[in-house]
Amino acid sequence: MAWAQVCASCCWQLAEAVLRTPPGVGGEERTPLLGPAPASQSPGPLIQRGPGTPNAGFSCPSSSFSSSDPLSGGIRKLGLSTGSSSTWSPGATGASWPTTVLLADLEQDARQGECALPRAVPAGLVPVKPEASRSSSPGPTSCMGARVVAEARPGDTGFAGPELESWLPRCHGGPETPEPRRGQPPTAPELPSVMLLNGDCPESLKREEGATEPPRENGLDEAEAGEETTGQEVIVIQDTGFSVKILAPGIEPFSLQVSPQEMVQEIHQVLMDREDTCHRTCFSLHLDGNMLDHFSELRSVEGLQEGSVLRVVEEPYTVREARIHVRHVRDLLKSLDPSDAFNGVDCNSLSFLSVFTDGDLGGSGPSDSGKRKKGLEMDPIDCTPPEYILPGSRERPLCPLQPQNRDWKPLQCLKVLTMSGWNPPPGNRKMHGDLMYLFVITAEDRQVSITASTRGFYLNQSTAYHFNPKPASPRFLSHSLVELLNQISPTFKKNFAVLQKKRVQRHPFERIATPFQVYSWTAPQAEHAMDCVRAEDAYTSRLGYEEHIPGQTRDWNEELQTTRELPRKNLPERLLRERAIFKVHSDFTAAATRGAMAVIDGNVMAINPSEETKMQMFIWNNIFFSLGFDVRDHYKDFGGDVAAYVAPTNDLNGVRTYNAVDVEGLYTLGTVVVDYRGYRVTAQSIIPGILERDQEQSVIYGSIDFGKTVVSHPRYLELLERTSRPLKILRHRVLNDRDEEVELCSSVECKGIIGNDGRHYILDLLRTFPPDLNFLPVPGEGLPEECTRAGFPRAHRHKLCCLRQELVDAFVEHRYLLFMKLAALQLMQQKASKLESPTSLENGSLPSPESKPKDPPGPEAGSEEEGSSASGLAKVKELAETIASDDGTDPRSREVIRNACKAVGSISSTAFDVRFNPDIFSPGKRWDRAGTVLWGSSWGPVHPPERWHLPLLPFCLAQASALPPAGVRFPESCQEEVRDQKQLLKDAAAFLLSCQIPGLVKDCADHAVLPMDGATLAEVMRQRGINMRYLGKVLDLVLRSPARDQLDHIYKIGIGELITRSAKHIFKTYLQGVELSGLSAAISHFLNCFLSSYPNPVAHLPADELVSKKRNRRRRNRPPGAADNTAWAVMTPQELWKNICQEAKNYFDFSLECETVDQAVETYGLQKITLLREISLKTGIQILLKEYSFDSRHKPAFTEEDVLNIFPVVKHVNPKASDAFHFFQSGQAKVQQGFLKEGCELINEALNLFNNVYGAMHVEICACLRLLARLHYIMGDYAEALSNQQKAVLMSERVMGIEHPNTIQEYMHLALYCFASSQLSTALNLLYRARYLTLLVFGEDHPEMALLDNNIGLVLHGVMECDLSLRFLENALAVSTKYHGPKSLKVALSHHLVARVYESKAEFRSALQHEKEGYTIYKTQLGEDHEKTKESSEYLKCLTQQAVALQRTMNEIYRNGSSANIPPLKFTAPSMASVLEQLNVINGILFIPLSQKDLENLKAEVARRHQLQEASKNRDKAEEPMATEPEPAGAPEDVASQPQAAKDPSSSSFQG
Repeated sequence: MAWAQVCASCCWQLAEAVLRTPPGVGGEERTPLLGPAPASQSPGPLIQRGPGTPNAGFSCPSSSFSSSDPLSGGIRKLGLSTGSSSTWSPGATGASWPTTVLLADLEQDARQGECALPRAVPAGLVPVKPEASRSSSPGPTSCMGARVVAEARPGDTGFAGPELESWLPRCHGGPETPEPRRGQPPTAPELPSVMLLNGDCPESLKREEGATEPPRENGLDEAEAGEETTGQEVIVIQDTGFSVKILAPGIEPFSLQVSPQEMVQEIHQVLMDREDTCHRTCFSLHLDGNMLDHFSELRSVEGLQEGSVLRVVEEPYTVREARIHVRHVRDLLKSLDPSDAFNGVDCNSLSFLSVFTDGDLGGSGPSDSGKRKKGLEMDPIDCTPPEYILPGSRERPLCPLQPQNRDWKPLQCLKVLTMSGWNPPPGNRKMHGDLMYLFVITAEDRQVSITASTRGFYLNQSTAYHFNPKPASPRFLSHSLVELLNQISPTFKKNFAVLQKKRVQRHPFERIATPFQVYSWTAPQAEHAMDCVRAEDAYTSRLGYEEHIPGQTRDWNEELQTTRELPRKNLPERLLRERAIFKVHSDFTAAATRGAMAVIDGNVMAINPSEETKMQMFIWNNIFFSLGFDVRDHYKDFGGDVAAYVAPTNDLNGVRTYNAVDVEGLYTLGTVVVDYRGYRVTAQSIIPGILERDQEQSVIYGSIDFGKTVVSHPRYLELLERTSRPLKILRHRVLNDRDEEVELCSSVECKGIIGNDGRHYILDLLRTFPPDLNFLPVPGEGLPEECTRAGFPRAHRHKLCCLRQELVDAFVEHRYLLFMKLAALQLMQQKASKLESPTSLENGSLPSPESKPKDPPGPEAGSEEEGSSASGLAKVKELAETIASDDGTDPRSREVIRNACKAVGSISSTAFDVRFNPDIFSPGKRWDRAGTVLWGSSWGPVHPPERWHLPLLPFCLAQASALPPAGVRFPESCQEEVRDQKQLLKDAAAFLLSCQIPGLVKDCADHAVLPMDGATLAEVMRQRGINMRYLGKVLDLVLRSPARDQLDHIYKIGIGELITRSAKHIFKTYLQGVELSGLSAAISHFLNCFLSSYPNPVAHLPADELVSKKRNRRRRNRPPGAADNTAWAVMTPQELWKNICQEAKNYFDFSLECETVDQAVETYGLQKITLLREISLKTGIQILLKEYSFDSRHKPAFTEEDVLNIFPVVKHVNPKASDAFHFFQSGQAKVQQGFLKEGCELINEALNLFNNVYGAMHVEICACLRLLARLHYIMGDYAEALSNQQKAVLMSERVMGIEHPNTIQEYMHLALYCFASSQLSTALNLLYRARYLTLLVFGEDHPEMALLDNNIGLVLHGVMECDLSLRFLENALAVSTKYHGPKSLKVALSHHLVARVYESKAEFRSALQHEKEGYTIYKTQLGEDHEKTKESSEYLKCLTQQAVALQRTMNEIYRNGSSANIPPLKFTAPSMASVLEQLNVINGILFIPLSQKDLENLKAEVARRHQLQEASKNRDKAEEPMATEPEPAGAPEDVASQPQAAKDPSSSSFQG
């Protein structure tokens, strides 16, 4: 690889890049960051290569983490105990580390579907102004949470169970990380000698001159290991593991590695998972004859030390233990069966990675160096992909989405294992110890009856029709059911042993339960087998093991609130608290989902059965359920049913926000919103005592009648005041019906209730954020010009439209920059004028009218800053320092600050502080003549039922006897404040249209974000605070954009999303009219009308003979709103598509030009299979895995047999692991500075903490593993990189979905690491899988496809499959040319890759043609003296010489005929090293060595900036002249109050 050379002047530009402050980020606490990667670059890891050898400069241990275990077959859980620390192993400390590097594009997660980030804001690297940083570091909506135990026992505390052994890296006894010395600026970290920059070289390096020295080693020891970006302490907890010996009956003793923090129960879990002890569940552990307590920590056990012997002692059974044992045996028998994953139960989900890798990947790596030196080029590899994967194929098959895993062919151990009909035992048999009876049919067709007794299991003499509980002969008594079955069935014995061997060979991540259920939208046809545990679960209200606790039903509210009250003073306490919160929350979500489905399916009795079905409310398992309908016109003035449908999600967003702020003493309800079968159900925990009281007595804060009677409470004001700064909510006064002023710190709808438990609850948070004026026309109020120009205000179908929290934060950030500019410029002008004439500014008036705008400037004023260069932002930073340096005593300075505050709408005149009053423009409410308010609240039922008037959730509404006011009224004295607040809201609405939407379109055009499907596009929009109702506006802007061609993929995704969302709205109401027996027929008919080319599909009504003749009799328990009608059957495709176009116009204000699905496909370039996937995911439909003939005009595509299931779509809160994220951030910062080793340690520590809180499976752990894999790859440790990336892929498949865009990215990374480890055929399989998934999810015409095809083409070229390689590389060239423009450096690189393949084929004319194209681009873009241009020129010469030689040879042949003496032509395959080098380049990695002098200059510059920053920070702390920052993040509350989005590694950008 050529070494790019950097001159001294470039170093200064580099230093600028290092110290750039991202636009849109406010506040002073900003650490130096690397600039974002150029958009033209792809993300990718880096390998430093010296001339010649593939791994020059690396000497690393092959595995840097101690992850082995003395266990032979079992798998140990590691890294999950509270204090477990993960540091580098002793072997690592002596390693010679590679030259340190700055990663300019370590991980461009903007390319990851779920977390596409604004390019200019490398969020998540530094927490900035915590209350404002949500907008700059958005988090994914799809964050998964925590039910983690695979085979849990009742005492489960949320640990991840026995599954994880060497899968989670951990070792003990590493050096403790020193904490930063407070009050003393840390020394600037020694800067690395090599800069890593993105692939094609950014602007700052386009002109280079002079030669540089080769890089030198640079010590890593100068920076403090614990130096933090957030000022919070890093505590690394040490524990020292030890091994104990386990003695179990019937097997050889074995040793087990344990940690002092683990509980005795965790050893139980390990034994229940081990192959040779898995059949035991009812046993205790004894040390020296004493039984160990299940729940004690190992360190508290006296005499337990290295080498202690723990004896497994079988205990007598109870009914509960016997049930657990049978359930466990059933789980073992089903352990390879994927049916639970297809059916979406027990948090099982699918993974297909092992199909493509043939098992575990860990086997090869640096240790196989001999293998790699020889290279595997000569080994025959079948490289031909299936036809449908090749470029240009129009076929999009569905079946390869879920390839058949050979392990799934069931090994039949038993035909039937079920509860016997003779249960429960009669009294006389109970007294003989009988607990229950089982019925078994063995594989040999032998029918046996088994008694479970206190001593174990034995055969009895009962038959199906005759009860005889006496033991049968021969009299086997076995403590374990498995041992008994082994004795009576040889097939069972053989197959069970094979099954367990296979089970423990599977990667643990394939079988651990995910924290939240993930549903599959396709499934193969499965046979329905008999299953006693499934049957028992279906007919009891229990939810698995958790219900085997005293009291049977859980008090969810008490659990949710108690976990929040746990102490949080230090790291172990916070970990324990966060783990408990997460565990209870995921259990609550599972219970709420199950309850909501039971409610809609008609299996739960209403608490007000005499009411109409729409108005009914339900309590099940201590959870309160209500339906999203407008009852008795409560929402009449707000949009009727539509408003009632949207209110629960607004409320959930409010709950999420207050939970993220996490103020001690303020409580919210557990809330889950479930969409199922067209209905919306809200599930909430129940406030203690709310069922016994009237609402008037309950509500002591807020209003129960929308602003008519308003009450306040000092304790609530105090608690809510603590949330007002992070949430930007203004404390304000309103008038009640008696014209008294009442002070509030929230919207009036927010209610405060003190429960019987004495806790302060807030509920009805549906208007936590201010209204969106673009969709709320207010008579007599005009909007800014930007809004009116875009056709706003538009009346929306409901009046509950609110701005998103991300938008509020982005707007405040934007105003902050504006404030800084105004104030600092005026101060500088003052200082300048002081020097000229001291009297020129006598009374603090401003020198020019422009610098002091009277009205707050419109958002467009800041668009300049938004896109400004780094130097512009650096200037703002300096201005901020100027302001900070002013001591504020000068009255003229105070005047300047006051003017700047007024200009940006700050509520304070001495400091920047922008907040919103959520009651401004609050919609009015009409009253009926009796004075009853026609509005409902979002909470709990009250007494008596006749008085309940509920729309959404139950709260009885009070009688009122006052005048009918309209909306919230404000006191006269506040009119000026109200006017300012109205203006602020208008500016925010304009800011969304003039800054956020254009910013999004620009980022998409620059490919800084690369959404691939509807969900990732929605995520990108939400991160910028753009609601989905603006989708039509986004598409309009894309259409008008000058870069329209480069936005083609965004337009297609947007149109697809618009069509499927419109179809979902129609489907929702369509489904409500369908009775259960017609559900599959109705859904298949809808899909035919939506996607099939068949012109007139006919709905299949249920067979007449099965339809009851007495249908007029009213059924009480039918689903709410169901009319038992068949109106759905008359829908036609023409009618549906007309409705879709109408819905798109009404809801999104976008005109679709299509009347049929075929027209839509033709006009917008969509794929029917993609539309099917999108509508299925949005509505919860599961369809049969088969090939559908969408385009047939002779028969409909779907039959009712093709619809397998309908799943709930669940929305809930995602609790966060704040400390783990803090470590993660610190690790990222270290990596940014080039300290890879320290960064790796911190990220590894973060992984342990994440595991501690979330268990083994979570999207944030996935992000952690991905980054660890990257770092190991960079440091040359391919085996460790492979191992971590394999886990990341498995986890992404399990928690996000097998075809989620994020999973596609993970597959690509894994393919690169496989190639580096010489696993060529696996690398190709993985790349083909990624390409197939991309084709299915979007199609071929996506910018990401260019990167994918370049990767495939390079690997194929490496194995000399030149023709195949060319097909992929030429497709990549075409896609790159379209999306990056014909003159981009990416296109030049593509031309070069194609030229190389033509050279290998000896087609020199074509090779020359492509290389010339590339040379021209380099010359134009970079100049003739650039290294790349010179390289290209050299290569052209080389090609020309080869072409001339070939031509001479040809001429020789023509002249002399066959007798010519011709030397044979040499076709050389490229070396693996050169292919890997090119793979690294296209994935975005390049090295630039710096001379010693350049390095010193760079260091000096960094140190200078660092001191400036520290000085400014210290001044801020001392004086806080502009109170824009919260208190230092050290107090537990502040740690927790960092916004949830900022605490989310899976959404963080890992780019430099």
